[in-house]
Amino acid sequence: MKNESGGKLFSIIVVCLNPGGKLQATLDSIRQQSFTDYEVILKDGGSTDGSVDHWVQGDAQDGGRIRFFQEKDSGIYDAMNQAAARAEGEFVLFLNCGDTFADGMVLARTAEAVSAQKKEGADLGRLVLYGDTLGEKQGVLIASPPRITGFTCYRNIPCHQSCFYGRALCLEKPYDLRYRIRADYDHFLWCFYRGGAKFVPLGFPVASYEGGGYSERRENRTLDRREHGQITRQYMRKGERFRYRAAMACSLAPLRRRLAESRAFSGMYHLLKKRIYGRGA
Repeated sequence: MKNESGGKLFSIIVVCLNPGGKLQATLDSIRQQSFTDYEVILKDGGSTDGSVDHWVQGDAQDGGRIRFFQEKDSGIYDAMNQAAARAEGEFVLFLNCGDTFADGMVLARTAEAVSAQKKEGADLGRLVLYGDTLGEKQGVLIASPPRITGFTCYRNIPCHQSCFYGRALCLEKPYDLRYRIRADYDHFLWCFYRGGAKFVPLGFPVASYEGGGYSERRENRTLDRREHGQITRQYMRKGERFRYRAAMACSLAPLRRRLAESRAFSGMYHLLKKRIYGRGA
């Protein structure tokens, strides 16, 4: 499927700052895609480790498919906003340095899903197509829910590395820089509650997520919980939040989180989760 407006179908955004070898691994993964109607927006915040020097010099532009720019930013979400503003693709995917596509057919299969939605008359600018995620840290498949609901939004949304957003959603609601950890969560909830987005499950792994990022550090969990509370209060009514908290308490959410994060038990946990979603082994 081609973007009839003349641009690319996909804009893959990669932001970096002193990424070392991780940048090359991510770019190599993108280059291995069988579907080639995409552009890469490579945004650097001012690296000094030599990892982007050849891009600065302009001698490795990959046939024009990789568009590089360098600009100061206040953090990763500011960098992602800067890059999204330059995207020309119909759909935007944010792939962090060190993360990779699950396999070489991800964009081809996603393009087929886009084509199916177009035949149904969907507003492509208001689509969010989301898939599963391979968790490198635990070596497991993290299944995404078959349907996005308010409870899904409260509990656990799909990884942003596995979500293709209609570009209009990213331009209309850039990441809110008040949030240091959960700006992507805020954006997802905005899409669901206010943006009029249609969420389409892809049913296959999109990204292989490196893990161990800023939001997962133990010292940042207090801030993570605080931002979760601020964001859910913004979009959800008090009674709705109470019901979701009660449901999580009854389903032993703290225990389930420990199981999901444990290398010894995470495989069993995510397999059971996938079966509950009704998607087989």
